[in-house]
Amino acid sequence: MTDEPAAVFVTGTAGAGKTTFVRGFADWMKSSGYDAGVVNLDPGLEGDELEPDVDIRDWVRLSDIQDDYGLGPNGAQVAAADMIALKVFEVKQAMGELRSDYILLDTPGQVELFAFREASKAIVEALGGDRVLLVFLFDPALARNPSGFISLLMLSATVEFRFRLPLVNVLSKADALGPDQLAEVLGWAEEPGRLYDAVQSGVPTPDVQLSTELFRAIEVMGPLAGLLPVSAKERTGMDGFYRECQRIFAGGEDLEPSHEPTTE
Repeated sequence: MTDEPAAVFVTGTAGAGKTTFVRGFADWMKSSGYDAGVVNLDPGLEGDELEPDVDIRDWVRLSDIQDDYGLGPNGAQVAAADMIALKVFEVKQAMGELRSDYILLDTPGQVELFAFREASKAIVEALGGDRVLLVFLFDPALARNPSGFISLLMLSATVEFRFRLPLVNVLSKADALGPDQLAEVLGWAEEPGRLYDAVQSGVPTPDVQLSTELFRAIEVMGPLAGLLPVSAKERTGMDGFYRECQRIFAGGEDLEPSHEPTTE
């Protein structure tokens, strides 16, 4: 284990499965003999699915902001983003008590709040340290068609551009796609020409034209990043994600297990 844990910020569109992914990867780490701390940065998180070690709701809670300031859900989320930045040093102190190989940070459900608020950049800088990775989840409900896939690529590229940090694209809930459809989506990420052909194969519409122009813009920005398929439900793909993280953080060198692997 290194002196400083690796910080992994998980983001993506609403419904992409961020919380489920964080919980699933934390469980995989534990079962593989590693430690992973979990931090919830979503003040509007409901339910007890995550069970975080550090929870922003101890300082900032969306329902309280709505009641105290008479705001709706969207306005409260915007206000909460700035309030979290004011509490970042308390959160950092609580994270300092974790003794983990990785710190997994679940971000708010609305990707625009994470990507476009200046407060978010301050939060990532304060909590991330020197070893930081962004994860952008591709929701298969959107990624299964060419225009949706390109829209997600553009959002992912925007997040990477805003933070200027290493980013890994992950296809969450991969079990929701059939084998052929999964192979097709992964093929779009591996070979840009196949994605372009898929866009052009549709009936000419303004949507197809816009998707084509977005594709060209992304292509100019650089080679399309790969896409790692994972399924927290089926417990698949987590080893591949771990290897990619270790490639970025440690040149591919494996972690030293902190305890015996467990089986469930």
